[in-house]
Amino acid sequence: MAFAGINVRVISDGTFLRDGGTVFGTVPKVLWERAAKPDRKNRVRLGLNSLLIRTPEANVLVDCGIGSKDPEVSREVYGHSSSKLLRNLRAEGLSARDINWVVLTHLHFDHCGGATRLDREGNIVPTFPKAKYLVQRTSWHEAFDPGERALASYGGNCSHLKVIEDRGQLELLDGDEEIVPGVKASVMDGHSDGHQIVTVNAGSERIAFLTDLIPTPNHIPLPYIAAFDKTPEGSLHQKKEMLERCEREGWLIVFAHGYGERAGYLERHGTDLTFRPVAV
Repeated sequence: MAFAGINVRVISDGTFLRDGGTVFGTVPKVLWERAAKPDRKNRVRLGLNSLLIRTPEANVLVDCGIGSKDPEVSREVYGHSSSKLLRNLRAEGLSARDINWVVLTHLHFDHCGGATRLDREGNIVPTFPKAKYLVQRTSWHEAFDPGERALASYGGNCSHLKVIEDRGQLELLDGDEEIVPGVKASVMDGHSDGHQIVTVNAGSERIAFLTDLIPTPNHIPLPYIAAFDKTPEGSLHQKKEMLERCEREGWLIVFAHGYGERAGYLERHGTDLTFRPVAV
């Protein structure tokens, strides 16, 4: 979709599986399984969606999926067969070297694993060699000292990200920041420390990549908050605020983990709030 010189596309790294109980938190299975049918291990399939924003100033990629460094673990535990991010980026006519900014909304493994890769000698290197990687400072600190409860969300080890810092490609943010004209990162950290959403102001169109604040269309109802969230009450407050704003101002919402339906608009009919999906 193109608006006022800004082109926006969803770039997929494929899909993966996560336990349905943790994905939907306190909501009973008898309710959430109507929209997200689990497999025999109680896992639901989720998308691994990144947002590609092409502006006159730069190419911005928001999040990087799981990546390809641990194929056996990814396949066995998470049902992620292979990384598709770079292949789908090439389908848009871009290579990894064409990305100027990589915004990591937070550093859970399913959002930052693809930020690095293995070269032919087996060394970890930045996937996007010419990009600056933007991370909130509090997110970076939590990733390297997550505490016992959050450890699984980070995949157990974020040391692969150190190469980004060592090569001078890391830029730590302290709060809300405009990345390039029309593209802004805003902290909404109920999910994890330094968790940030990305919004795009493209003329009359407003686009919100809400990452794990509202990861799928099935999480639009307010009680649907993942068990991963560090402060669920904070998530609830931020989620309510964003939903009201997106509905009131007609924003296009892009879902980081939407599977099948990855983007759309909120519409109110009487007292009922509905979701109208669109292709992006």
